[in-house]
Amino acid sequence: MVKQTSERNESKTRSSMVFVADDDPQTREAIASLLKSIDVETQLFPQATDLLARLEELTPDSADFPNCLILDVRMPTMGGLEAQTRLACAKVHIPIIFVSAYGDVIMSVHAMKAGAYDFLPKPFRGQTLLDTVLSALAYDRVYRGVDRCRRELSDRYASLTEREKAILELVARGLLNKQIAWELGVSEITVKVSRAQVMRKMKAKSMAELIKMEDRLSAREALSAPHRVFDGVAESLQSL
Repeated sequence: MVKQTSERNESKTRSSMVFVADDDPQTREAIASLLKSIDVETQLFPQATDLLARLEELTPDSADFPNCLILDVRMPTMGGLEAQTRLACAKVHIPIIFVSAYGDVIMSVHAMKAGAYDFLPKPFRGQTLLDTVLSALAYDRVYRGVDRCRRELSDRYASLTEREKAILELVARGLLNKQIAWELGVSEITVKVSRAQVMRKMKAKSMAELIKMEDRLSAREALSAPHRVFDGVAESLQSL
């Protein structure tokens, strides 16, 4: 209960935005009313095509960019699953909560495997929707924080010379300066100077932190699937 209250308070201060696409006007308004009760703003769309058109006008940093989407599975012209596919192809990452009166096991499994955050059958309980939305908003904040740190690390890494990149990789493998010098065919003094440059450009306060940075740069997407927020993410963000 304490955790849920904390999430609600955070949602209020963050001015969260949820985009809702459903061809049933009563469902749209009911969802909007529910989310308004916890001070979460909504933008409502009768079709998925309208929602996608709106997203094309926005950037991830704009004030009204959605923190999550609520999509009906079956809508005229384009269903929610097709909209999900188009967003994935465009590499637009937004947590998607599907709702459907026609949902079955196969459909929900397909949506979840494609990266959906959750799948709620209609009719759903109001509290269930609120809890799911709050969880999706919290996930999105963590994902964006991690993604921002990854981009910052990538920018720092791009400033390294090819030799410095090679030295960073060898340092991360645990090689000593003498071993790195032998691997690259340079003097040990050159390795020491370049290593210091790597520390400065990467803004690493210690060798341990530098190795962690290299691990994050070479790792696969840390939040590749919803709900799988890796351990220690808060500490990772604060260490950069």
